[in-house]
Amino acid sequence: MALSTLSSLFKLSTFTLCFLVLFRPSSGQLSANFYTTTCPNFRSIIRSAVNSAVSNEARMGASLLRLHFHDCFVNASFGCDASVLLDDTANFTGEKTARPNSNSIRGFNVIDTIKTQLESQCPGVVSCADILSAAASDSVVALGGPSWNVLFGRRDSTTASLSAANSNLPSGASSLSTLISSFSNQGFTTNEMIALSGAHTIGQARCTTFRNRLYNDNNINASFAATLTPNCPSSGGDNNLSPLDSSPTTFNNRYYRDLINQRGLLHSDQELFNGGSADAQVRTYSTNPATFSRDFASAMLKMSNLNPLTGSSGQVRTNCRRTN
Repeated sequence: MALSTLSSLFKLSTFTLCFLVLFRPSSGQLSANFYTTTCPNFRSIIRSAVNSAVSNEARMGASLLRLHFHDCFVNASFGCDASVLLDDTANFTGEKTARPNSNSIRGFNVIDTIKTQLESQCPGVVSCADILSAAASDSVVALGGPSWNVLFGRRDSTTASLSAANSNLPSGASSLSTLISSFSNQGFTTNEMIALSGAHTIGQARCTTFRNRLYNDNNINASFAATLTPNCPSSGGDNNLSPLDSSPTTFNNRYYRDLINQRGLLHSDQELFNGGSADAQVRTYSTNPATFSRDFASAMLKMSNLNPLTGSSGQVRTNCRRTN
């Protein structure tokens, strides 16, 4: 064989090897079958625990969904990494005391229960970030909402960011432009933002989050406001709860119908229907529940896949409240 031919074959082989190394499927990619061999029953364990928790308290479904959102939305660089679950220590400040989270996010005990059960079945295998993702989906289904094909393989962070939680999570006082910008920074379109806001079709909010709207906004239905004031006085009663929509224990499109009638509980809710660019989509969802469910599920899947830690990055915590 001529030397030139050998040289050509060597170059071709080298190119082929490099191509395979560069373009083979990454072991760090998320997959629906990630735990098939290492923890085959993990989905039934999570689903059973979520169903039990939601059966005991319907509000818990909304709380677990919100916990997942507050985990994924904090840091665009890492996304859904269970950073929100880390407790403060003498040498570490987590995200639980951030303004959008303090005295607000809940459901940690449910995640603890799930983690304990999984550690008993499959020690050191299922990450806390994956538990959050699955629990959010199961919570929506438990309250009558759509399912989505959750992918797995996320790893848990070893740190958290109080400042990012304070700056990246939209508040109940946000304007439409702030909401659009906040979601755009995470790669979401305005329509996806409107769909994800429909998570407020379940759950409740504290008086302190909607008091300013109740007593100062002009675009609030008078009879609706009158039902809120006894439970949310102009001062005091900060932690008194009111439903986010008129059917807070059922996942449906009632949230959007309420907005059209100026019955949005939070200022940020009513901003979606206030003569602005979001009005048309709100009208669409108010009359097309199937369209809302489809778009919500699609946007939730996208959110749950925001830049996760995979492969050898991060760790799989044995206790979701602290690093290993």
